[in-house]
Amino acid sequence: MLTYKDALDYIYGFTDYEKKIAFQYAPEYFDLGRVARLLALLNNPHQKFRSVHVAGTKGKGSTAAMVASILQAAGYRVGLYTSPHLHTFRERIRVDDGMISEDSVATLTERIQPLVAQVPGLTTFEIITALGCEYFAERAVDLAVLEVGLGGRLDATNVVTPLVAVITPISFDHTQYLGDTLTAIATEKAGIIKSGVPVVSAPQPAEALAVIEAVCREQGAPLTVADRNWVWHSEEATPAGQVFSARPDGGTWSTYRLPLLGAHQLVNAVTVLTTMNVLRRLDIDISREAIANGLASVRWPGRLEMMGQHPWVVVDGAHNGDSAQKLATALPALFPYRRMVLVYGAMAGHSVADMLAALLPIADEVILSRVSNPRGIAPTDLLAEVQAQGRKAECIVPVSAALERALHIASAEDMICVTGSLYVVADARMAWYHRSGAPEPQIDP
Repeated sequence: MLTYKDALDYIYGFTDYEKKIAFQYAPEYFDLGRVARLLALLNNPHQKFRSVHVAGTKGKGSTAAMVASILQAAGYRVGLYTSPHLHTFRERIRVDDGMISEDSVATLTERIQPLVAQVPGLTTFEIITALGCEYFAERAVDLAVLEVGLGGRLDATNVVTPLVAVITPISFDHTQYLGDTLTAIATEKAGIIKSGVPVVSAPQPAEALAVIEAVCREQGAPLTVADRNWVWHSEEATPAGQVFSARPDGGTWSTYRLPLLGAHQLVNAVTVLTTMNVLRRLDIDISREAIANGLASVRWPGRLEMMGQHPWVVVDGAHNGDSAQKLATALPALFPYRRMVLVYGAMAGHSVADMLAALLPIADEVILSRVSNPRGIAPTDLLAEVQAQGRKAECIVPVSAALERALHIASAEDMICVTGSLYVVADARMAWYHRSGAPEPQIDP
């Protein structure tokens, strides 16, 4: 029988686009037919539960987590499928806040091995997607929330026909794969729209929204755009969380608590409120109390997450120019600090120039590091861009050493922000837990 480590070694032994530095995003490499054939050999587990499908450039993980939290608060057994993970593979596949067990990963991997052998060309993500669907079916979830991995049109998760498709804010990211215009990127994201299936969109740039509207018309898919149906405003925002009020068109105001930080999370939350109204029209029973409780209890680590105080230590997975700008706006609004020490690491395929253009103006000191992933950009390459933007920086690896250096030069009144990628966030979180003596998150063997 396979061990958990054996299972991971097997899964990661296939083509893993999360670790490849360069690839072509095209049907001959991202073939939905492959994962559909594997699922058919498993007796189509993805057809045994209802689902919510979430795509977008930014906020799709947070949005998926909020949807799952609310549905769980409403009394449903809920599956949540997300990527990438911070510390352990098991984070990717959850039922009711519980990560898939090591034994289940091993057992399911052993079950699908002979079936995988019948479908040439499968990738790591396609196998994980099939494994997640099989687990959700085995656990008899009522609903599953599935986050797109890359793009949407060709993503392995696009085999599902959901109750509702959700598209979070679209901006420039993965441009070498998805295209270098918002029209091209939105076309890939809108690839999750299916005939007659309701669509909820977050507020979008006009160029992206035009694409979503056109695809919805072609597919006969009813579209609801969050900011056309809701108004909202912040009541309070502190390092501990935020309170906001929202009102649907023609409805009454309600007040919600949200532990996730940043004004952009309010946009995600209102997109989720819009999604709940659509699900209600589809006879999914979701009370106002469940919505309030679900939002108040959601957890989504690594996104504007405060790890410590005196100095403030904040980690955030911003990895494109838009998300870096949102982070740069949020930090001084939420945290009182004197000076900023930026610890930055990035992955190949992301716009370093745009991110640094947003972050360098708020940074007093800059430390560059490298994430523990083959796609991590060398600090010396990052330094060239920092210098091109007229700034200086130190290069320190690994991330744990970069964090120690930041803590050495920061005073109790300062801020240390670690950002640029979820992978650098994961490394920083582990280093922080280790140095603080707090129980560390489980990591894979």
